[in-house]
Amino acid sequence: MYRLLIADDEALEREGIEWIVSRMMPNTFEVIHAENGRTAIQKADEHRPHIILMDIRMPGIQGLEALREIKARHPQTKMVLVTAYEQFEYAREALSLGVKDYLVKPAKRDQIVELLQRLVAEIEQEGRKREGELAMRDNYFQLLPLAETEMALVIMSDPVNETDAGYLAEILEISTDQGCGLVLALPELGPISDQEAGTNKKKIYETVKTFTKGYLKNRVGCVVSSMVHWHMAIFLVDRAQLNTEVLREEAASLGEKLIEHLRQIRGIDVNVGIGSIRYEMEGIRTSYFEAVFAATYDKKWGNLRSFEELKELPTEGQRSLVESRTADNLSERTYVELAIRRIREEREHQTWTVLDRALTYIHEKLQEDISLEDVAELVHLNPHYFSKVFKQQTGETFIDYVTRLRIERAKELISEGQLSLKEVCYLVGYKDPNYFSRVFKKVTGVTPTEYRTGLKEE
Repeated sequence: MYRLLIADDEALEREGIEWIVSRMMPNTFEVIHAENGRTAIQKADEHRPHIILMDIRMPGIQGLEALREIKARHPQTKMVLVTAYEQFEYAREALSLGVKDYLVKPAKRDQIVELLQRLVAEIEQEGRKREGELAMRDNYFQLLPLAETEMALVIMSDPVNETDAGYLAEILEISTDQGCGLVLALPELGPISDQEAGTNKKKIYETVKTFTKGYLKNRVGCVVSSMVHWHMAIFLVDRAQLNTEVLREEAASLGEKLIEHLRQIRGIDVNVGIGSIRYEMEGIRTSYFEAVFAATYDKKWGNLRSFEELKELPTEGQRSLVESRTADNLSERTYVELAIRRIREEREHQTWTVLDRALTYIHEKLQEDISLEDVAELVHLNPHYFSKVFKQQTGETFIDYVTRLRIERAKELISEGQLSLKEVCYLVGYKDPNYFSRVFKKVTGVTPTEYRTGLKEE
């Protein structure tokens, strides 16, 4: 039910409009009365009406002044000016306030009803539009974590898939012209149970991600990976126009702040390694491996190391560095392999979450005309990318999957023997019986008629 505020200093006018509305549009409006502009403003704040019919000439605060104040507080309200004075200046000022229409007293019943019906239709249309926008925003924000996890995997993978990287960068609104990797190495909090470890990791992950996004404040693009074992990766990325020194300073500052923040908030000391600034996806991936090396270099916790700093060690220091790290090479490689495997597992889980929604929709709409583009839009994915993910996860193309479901359902309905073949055709989503017959034979090897005959002979 919609709320209609009628503001007029004449009670008979208000009651007359209410009578027309209740008779001609029953159960549509809750009607609120206001005898002057001041009361109209108060009632608008209290009831938040969908539509206001406002008389221009009222004692105290005039109609236009009241509408101006109400419009400022409730911009979505539909406003209609009602007056016995046909003066263009009033109408022109009213239009500047966003007034939807202008009724002249005494307004005819049909005029009032037609106007209110049109405004209700507008409100309903705007409501559907808002619902669609909210659903799209919801899908978008559900997609972002999946896209970020996928992007981290793409950067770590060998070789880097440039097509996927470009699509994901577009979703995340980042550039991969240049960037560097940061790796956080955390001490294992043991001995504790797997459940406790999982809880601690989740808290640390959320702390790192929230702090990183808030600290950078869109100055630099970033991608935060999942927690893998006791490591996390952060990729700072941006366009080539950004000064390299600025990006290097942002990385160092973020690393220092993360060490300090985790010490204060979570009571743990972490090591942060920073790779060198490199270009394009392959270069950023190299920077990631450099960051892994730098993060695991120190045996004490709470240190920040950059790979470039380690390269500046004296020759003798570099030799001892190599010797001291030789034994750790295997564990480093194991960590990186583990990182990629864990991120793939998480990506797989998130992909199935999105895909489950798509499959549920397909099953619900099987008898309707559904397309790959429709389902891709539902889960807020690019149709090409959705098609690729769908085939990877189900082992079938979208068309083959839908066709198989329809033919399986058709076989069930034919077996039940309650419907004609034409009725079965329509119930499984086909509009043309001849086309349905051809598809059925292509899938099963026999026509629907032959299939039904074969069932009777058994």
